[in-house]
Amino acid sequence: MKNTPFTDRHIAMGAKMAAFAGYNMPISYTGINEEHNCVRTNAGVFDVSHMGEFILKGPGALDLIQRVTSNDASKLTDGKAQYSCLPNDHAGIVDDLLVYCIEQNKTYMLVVNASNIEKDWEWISKHNTGGVEMHNISDKTALLAVQGPKATEYMQQLTDMDITNLKYYTFAKGTFAGVDNVLVSATGYTGAGGVEIYFEDKGDDASKIWDEIFRIGMQHGMKPIGLAARDTLRLEKGFCLYGNDIDDTTSPLEAGLGWITKFTKDFTAKGILEKQKAEGVTRRLVGLEMIDRGIPRHGHAIQNAEGNDIGIITSGTQSPTLGKAIGLGYVAIDYAGEGSEIFVNIRDKAIKALVVKIPFL
Repeated sequence: MKNTPFTDRHIAMGAKMAAFAGYNMPISYTGINEEHNCVRTNAGVFDVSHMGEFILKGPGALDLIQRVTSNDASKLTDGKAQYSCLPNDHAGIVDDLLVYCIEQNKTYMLVVNASNIEKDWEWISKHNTGGVEMHNISDKTALLAVQGPKATEYMQQLTDMDITNLKYYTFAKGTFAGVDNVLVSATGYTGAGGVEIYFEDKGDDASKIWDEIFRIGMQHGMKPIGLAARDTLRLEKGFCLYGNDIDDTTSPLEAGLGWITKFTKDFTAKGILEKQKAEGVTRRLVGLEMIDRGIPRHGHAIQNAEGNDIGIITSGTQSPTLGKAIGLGYVAIDYAGEGSEIFVNIRDKAIKALVVKIPFL
């Protein structure tokens, strides 16, 4: 297993560790509910250094990004980022990612899922017919996500960059916690506000940034947070998790990602997706709330009142904030409407649920 620059810190702080995407990662520290609620009400720190980062440079960089991603990166100007996906040849999803515009038409950073770094690199490289300069900087890039309603207020004390007024999906570059060339973005995977902090793992920079973040934050009750709470937080906001809710077999239109699928440009599988849009999809990813007692889990069958399979659960949990069981799943289009009554097969029992609007809160 690979380690991040902060693995020793996690172990010293009592984290429960486990393998995730080939890395030794903290799953929880004091418990999922406590960590979850800390982020929702205050602020918490996630080590997400396992994520992948690619730099694309040169006059053809934007053209390459436009051809391999579904969103319209030509709209990005310096200091802006966007959520997008890499469609495959069959309109499935190679990965979902963030595209950062470092210098318009010249330099971009792509942030991809840890489990897909090699796959994404090969996919983009295969389409790099114009000699775009590509650098995989994943192994030397550290990433901390400081999330929660108080996160930006705390982090502002460590930089002269105006991160307090960063708009959603914008970023700044500068000195942070005494370290130069740090990128701070108003992004994250919790829906609770906050920032993500990218920097090169060199010298003692990682230790310096970690120590300064906690020097400021711990006096306000900020805590380190594991990946388990990251999952419950993202699920409450209806954010897709690659490998669960989206994968090589799901189209962005089925997954409710039509808003990042722009037909004003040419990109992989555009024709298939245009046909899907015109004809309508046959299934859709929906949010569901359990009416009867039971927690939906990945792989559980979704059924109609007659007991026929109509879909499958992709993610599910007991929501710490709502105090009820929620989930995401694909259902046949006839059952995808808000208010539809469906059933989740849990241990061979049909447990009643209701299709509800996403996000859950």
